[in-house]
Amino acid sequence: MTAVESYVERAPLPGLAGVVRTVWVQRTGATASVHRHLPTGGVEIHFPIGGRPQLLGPLTGPEIEIIPAGTALVGVRFWPGVAPLLTTVLDDLVDQRLGLAELWGSLADRLAEAVAGAGTRERALQLLQDHLLREFRTAAVRVDPLMRAAVQALMPWQPIAVDAVATHLALSPSQLRRRCLHAVGLSPKVLQRTLRFQGFLALAQAGADSVAGLAVDAGYADQAHLSRECMRLTGLTPRQLLGGDVDRCACGHDHTASYQPFLAIRSRPPLRV
Repeated sequence: MTAVESYVERAPLPGLAGVVRTVWVQRTGATASVHRHLPTGGVEIHFPIGGRPQLLGPLTGPEIEIIPAGTALVGVRFWPGVAPLLTTVLDDLVDQRLGLAELWGSLADRLAEAVAGAGTRERALQLLQDHLLREFRTAAVRVDPLMRAAVQALMPWQPIAVDAVATHLALSPSQLRRRCLHAVGLSPKVLQRTLRFQGFLALAQAGADSVAGLAVDAGYADQAHLSRECMRLTGLTPRQLLGGDVDRCACGHDHTASYQPFLAIRSRPPLRV
């Protein structure tokens, strides 16, 4: 029987919801899969079952990965500002892909061994999430509370000037920029643009009438503004990225679990400064 490519994304375990945006299980088919990773503002762990896990740092543009045929893997996408067991600042990891063993040492090897013996992708994902949950409970993961607040303020739907965010957090603009670079890997402005684009993708997954309508709803000045940002962040036009249709991306995957948190905050009141 020929293997069929599959990708299932879902919400993380409840105990991880504040730091993990989404998790997924994936299997490539009979041929290699070309995957275009897009900037999300956060880091990701990619864990091939039986292979060596990797950490994908915060992206400022697309990263193309060729995943071999017959590969089963699980993944975790963190919210911006979450550094899973890292001792380095995140601006050192921007646009980088590193072996997890370089960052976690022997812990990564032991976890890879456990995941390889899990038997199924579902069990492998459970093992990985259980491990992260234990680490979060022992405060092994560094999260800057001010940067958590900054990320929330810079989320889409409620446009706000970066200087106003600094004022709200009792920081100078230069302090906010420095702390954001260290904790997130991106400047506040770049993070804001990235999160706005994630808002656009969330609307596209939810279904919409036109790219022009999506642009306005996502907070862009017009469709041309969206197109420029899309080329900058993905290397594709909006229609190329969405496969010529505004209600699902060209990869054919359902990313509802990843984008639902963005849609859930659309009605929140604006930040008062």
